[in-house]
Amino acid sequence: MEKSQFKKFKRLIRMINWYPPYLFSGIKIVDYAQDFSWFKSRLNLTWYNKNLVGTAFGGSLYSMCDPFFMFILLIHLGDDYIVWDKYAHIDFVKPGKGPVFAEFGLSQEEIQRVKRLVDEEGKAVVEYPCEVRSKEGVLIAQLKKGLYVRKKNR
Repeated sequence: MEKSQFKKFKRLIRMINWYPPYLFSGIKIVDYAQDFSWFKSRLNLTWYNKNLVGTAFGGSLYSMCDPFFMFILLIHLGDDYIVWDKYAHIDFVKPGKGPVFAEFGLSQEEIQRVKRLVDEEGKAVVEYPCEVRSKEGVLIAQLKKGLYVRKKNR
């Protein structure tokens, strides 16, 4: 990755913590790999993201997981590829009653697999699982994120 791209993505990661939907939902990126292949987000339970029964609002639980697999592929595939969220499925397992965390990562092998698939077939839909867990490690929600990837027409 070029130095200018690294700075651009580093600034993006800092700015996302100030992105109003994240800021006002109590969501924050709390850690990430220097090569942007792994992220960890946290949702703090606050008065403004609780649902009617006092647990984490489901929309906030989903939001804390929304863009990260897309970010990883966008960053690593580069400007010749388009990456869009295509679908998501979330299964709420237990109520979120305190801070919850989610981790997202793709290996270089997986990124290269997606690149080869798209280069060979022109486009692809890839799916990645994610879990939201309490700070004690209790499973709160499971997600599947489907991403549409294709080469740009230039």
